[in-house]
Order: sequence, then C-alpha cells, then structure tokens
Amino acid sequence: MASRVSSLRRPAAPTSRTQLLVALAILAALAPLPSLGLEIYWQGVVITSLYYALLASNWNLLAGYTGLFSLAPAGFAMLGAYVTALLWTYAGVEPWLGIPAGAIVCAIVGLVIGVLTLRLSGPYLALTTLALAEILRVIVLNSFDITRGEIGLQVPALFAHQSSYYYMFLVAVGGFLIGLHWLLGQPCGLYLRAIRNDETGARARGVRTVFWKVFAFSVSSGLSGLAGALFAHYVIIVSPSIGHLLVTGLVMSMVVLGGMGTLLGPLVGALLVNVSSEYLRAAGDYQHIVFPIVVILFARFCREGLVGRAAMIFNARVGTQARSGAKATEVLASP
Repeated sequence: MASRVSSLRRPAAPTSRTQLLVALAILAALAPLPSLGLEIYWQGVVITSLYYALLASNWNLLAGYTGLFSLAPAGFAMLGAYVTALLWTYAGVEPWLGIPAGAIVCAIVGLVIGVLTLRLSGPYLALTTLALAEILRVIVLNSFDITRGEIGLQVPALFAHQSSYYYMFLVAVGGFLIGLHWLLGQPCGLYLRAIRNDETGARARGVRTVFWKVFAFSVSSGLSGLAGALFAHYVIIVSPSIGHLLVTGLVMSMVVLGGMGTLLGPLVGALLVNVSSEYLRAAGDYQHIVFPIVVILFARFCREGLVGRAAMIFNARVGTQARSGAKATEVLASP
C-alpha cells in the first residue's frame, strides 16, 4: 500500500491535465455550432448528451475514482428535478432558488444513505440505492394529487432560446470537469483513489475511509440532483421517466465505453452513445440490443474504455521513446 499511496502523491497530472484540456477543447469545438447553423433538433441532442455527461461524470466519481457502486444517479436526478418543480408549483419559488435547493436536498439524502450503508462491506450501497431509486419513482407515480403521476409537473423555462440552454450545459460540464480535476489533485482526491485501490491498506495508513466515502457519495448525489434540476427546466415537464432504472444503465454504459476512472471518458461516452443512438433510431427496437452487446464486448475486451486504452497506447509510446533516448545517450557517452 505504501507504494500505491506514494505513487498517488505524485500529481500524475500530465495525463489528468491532458484529458481536461482535451475535454475543454471538445466543449470549445461544440460552442460555435448553433451560430454555424446547427439545427434545433441536433442542438437538443447535444444538450441531452451534455446532461448525460454530467450524470456519467458524477457516477464516475463514485465508481471510477472511489470504488463505490451506486444504482441511483438517475434517481437523484429525478429527486432534484422534483424538488425544484414542487417548490415552483406549490410555493412559487423561482427556479434560480429551486435548482440549488434540489442539489442540497439530494446531497443531504446522499449523506444520510452514506452514513447508514458505507460503514458496511459488500453490496449494501448498490442494493440500497437501487431500492431508493425505485421507491422514489413509485412514490412519484402514486402521489397523483401532488406530483400528477406520469403526467408530470410543468416548470417554467429558464431561457427563451434553446441556444441559451446549449451554452448553459456546456458551461456546467466544463465547470464540473475543472472542479473534478482540482479535487483529484487535492489530498482528498488521493484518499479517494487510495480507497479504491486498497481500502484496508488506506485505513491502516490513517485515511478516514468511511468519512471520505460518505463525502464522495454526498457530493455525487448533490451534483446529480443539480443536473436533474437544470434538465427539468430545459424539458419543462418533470415526469418519473427521468429517474427510470434504464437511464441509470445508460449512464453506466457511457462510463464503461468512455473509460471508467478517467476525466475525459464520461464526456466521450455520453456524446458517442447519445449521438449514435439518434442514428440508430431507424433500426427501431434493435438499438436496445446493440448497446448492451457493445458494452459487454468493451467490458470483456477493453475494460479501460476508449480514453483509457488511448492513454495506455500514448503512455507506452512515450515510455518507448524515453527508453530509446536513454539508450542513445548511453551509446554516445560510452568511450
């Protein structure tokens, strides 16, 4: 464990920083598309992809960087969406107050669940979050007098033009990735990765493993709620479909395809999966067969994901060049 922790103490940020720069470059490349004539429909596709990128990045914070398996990213997004919707409908609270309120409520719920389950070992967190997501969805469906069930609640729009939502989600994803990059470079980021690599060893070296697991789960839950609240004011109608378990499966597949434990992977996976699914709509229900097969193949033969495999190839080439340079130096220095 000492070697693992010591290796984490090196910033190792060239890879992380490079991924951040590539992610920001992708977002910058997407920014001018509305002014260049991108159709309203495809603007909506990109907005939805960026929403999924937020959920995928939050789930990656848990599964990829901390080693925690949650089945409720969509559930927390639904909770955040309904908090802002209920506050607007029954208390007249403006969206700019309702959106952060949704994030705070989700963070508190995540804190409570984390305190109750993260002291235990085994699949308790996955089972608890699965139960929570389904219980919340059933409550919303059956509380028709309050939530209007499947009909949903109508919320006000934040902007008059769709391009404004486009840039809002671009800024949200970019801000989250910058914040995550900063977090991973701090001691708490090192603790999270140490817990993922060897929780027992991390605890033996003085890391407060339960505290930091609860911290990561609460932050991820709150930010998932924030993403759901923002998305609610984009789609205008808040319905239980936001929290469907299939959405969680879709988010997980994006992380697996893009690269779990990478900064860039969730963004790449979200764009790839959501945009390609639009092209597969002509195939009808067959698209629901294609993605599971692709995820299974990636999980079996490319566990690092696209970004992880690209990073491995890049690091291997850099290492080969470094070794070649060292040998050339030795030859030149020899008498």
